Amino acid sequence: MEHIANIVTADLDVARIRKDFPILQQQVHGKPLVYLDNGATTQKPQVVIDTESRYYEEYNSNVHRGVHRLSQVATDAYEKARHIVAGYINAAHSHEVIFTKGTTDAINLVANTFSRRFLKAGDSVIISAMEHHSNIVPWQIACEESGATLKVIPINEKGELRMDAFEAMLDDTVKIVAVTYVSNTMGTINPVQDIITLAHARNIPVLLDAAQAVQHISIDVQALKPDFLAFSGHKIYGPTGTGVLYGTTEWLNKLPPYQGGGDMIKTVTFAKTIYNELPYKFEAGTPHIAGAIGLGAAIQYLQQTGIEKIQQWEEQLLAYALEQLRGIDGIRFIGDAAHRSGAISFLVHNIHPFDMGELLDQQGIAVRTGHHCTEPLMDLFQIPGTVRASLSFYNTTEEIDKLVAGIRRAASMLL
Repeated sequence: MEHIANIVTADLDVARIRKDFPILQQQVHGKPLVYLDNGATTQKPQVVIDTESRYYEEYNSNVHRGVHRLSQVATDAYEKARHIVAGYINAAHSHEVIFTKGTTDAINLVANTFSRRFLKAGDSVIISAMEHHSNIVPWQIACEESGATLKVIPINEKGELRMDAFEAMLDDTVKIVAVTYVSNTMGTINPVQDIITLAHARNIPVLLDAAQAVQHISIDVQALKPDFLAFSGHKIYGPTGTGVLYGTTEWLNKLPPYQGGGDMIKTVTFAKTIYNELPYKFEAGTPHIAGAIGLGAAIQYLQQTGIEKIQQWEEQLLAYALEQLRGIDGIRFIGDAAHRSGAISFLVHNIHPFDMGELLDQQGIAVRTGHHCTEPLMDLFQIPGTVRASLSFYNTTEEIDKLVAGIRRAASMLL
């Protein structure tokens, strides 16, 4: 197997890449760490850790406010990070990139401001059956407050969207469609291009939750044409507490401010406030400056490595993992879509996911167990949760072999 691994990773030196991630060098319970919980958060390369540290050590200062040297250096670095993000997703303008705390914060921003201006009783919002709680609850709140209705695209037994049902839902009441690009639980890649085309034919805007897509798949927002796209920094090898909301200039200008405070204003009197232009209109208060700069460093690291190479290796790794896992007696995949990325959810016989997760942890293997913030999806499959192994480009076929052996060992102890 080592021979095959060396061939397929010819374009990507995984052994060298792994050295860039200090956390991967450790042992857990006396075993080398096998980190397969990348869907929850990815590990950080040394360059990101160093970049964030350098901000605090060398030019810690607030942005956009100071004329002094440190403030100018910090502002330049912060705005450079915005340009890096804009380039990575091919936004037409850097002001279409809003820095947020993460995907959840970004979706809440859109749901809150959109509902205040555009939702009323009799309207509807479409989401899907596989959404993360962060793309369900904000829209539930928006619908409750406006009197609108939440409609849910059903899925088939493989965990794929039923596009016929989606088309039938698109009527004159629908004001926005908010769907995930890639399922965090099942790894299903949704046909987002078709979703956007169908919605736009009726002048309905689309928000894409790209939290599980942006680190695996090359995204060009000018080609894809979402109206909004959200992702988290910590899932794309950047710092926690960082994220991005991309929105078209047209839509971002239509929405009212989300929060009031410093930096989102031009002038303030007690009688009237004039709001700042994009992107600052949506960035109230002192941002996570170090985090945004660190996110820029993470994206540059990915660009230098090559997102196409990363995608190619991850696809081969996923195919290998599925092939090896299918050989385990009593395994049941939750979601088995034809097009998938990143995550594999499964159960083995009647073993509870927590028990499997704990026994894998004893072998140094980190996986996620539970409902993965997709409780409605678990209810649909009538299960308490799953074991989820989620992959990154720093994972290896040897680690997959350890996972398979670990599952077999755990099953022999629990059955």
